[in-house]
Amino acid sequence: MLLMGSLVFDKLARRFPDAKSELNYKSTFQLLCAVILSAQCTDKRVNSVTPRLFEAAPDARTMAALPVEQIEQIIFPCGFYKHKAAFLKEASRDILERFDGKVPGNKKDLMSLKGVGEKTANVVYAVGFGGGAIAVDTHVHRVSNRLGLSQGKTPGQVQRDLERLLPKEKWSHSHHLLLLFGRYVCKARNPLCGECELKDYCERRK
Repeated sequence: MLLMGSLVFDKLARRFPDAKSELNYKSTFQLLCAVILSAQCTDKRVNSVTPRLFEAAPDARTMAALPVEQIEQIIFPCGFYKHKAAFLKEASRDILERFDGKVPGNKKDLMSLKGVGEKTANVVYAVGFGGGAIAVDTHVHRVSNRLGLSQGKTPGQVQRDLERLLPKEKWSHSHHLLLLFGRYVCKARNPLCGECELKDYCERRK
């Protein structure tokens, strides 16, 4: 398993040499907001909404002061806009009241913010603070199962399997490799098997 995992990630690194988050942001606060909005929504859609949102509220103080109805109106295209608007406003209040207006730089404190689960905390911790974390979204989950890296049925199970498989210093980068591979090659529907350099490892094709 370790050897296969190493071969898989070596091939993914050659396909995506500059793998990184595709969300647009200018601060850890804006990254946090973008990740909250990305739940069940594409990064492309989030990036189309955040310029207007961050013009109105670029930091926690202005977001907390923004009427929730205005936030809802701006983020409506991202779906689940009422819940997400409430999360943005309440998380901003938490950051102001409990963390002196700064996004906390550890997973425990990140997960204490309203609307921030383990996946969101992992992304912000890894991307915003350079920490070692693997965030398991639908792409990472699907690709890990198809490539035999994990048979986990839940994001948490897949995350633990990948953590055991990879050295901690590679966790964050590996998350981006699996995500981009799932987004552009190993798609949920109509995967591009004809151009996939990992088809020999694929459980789906066996």
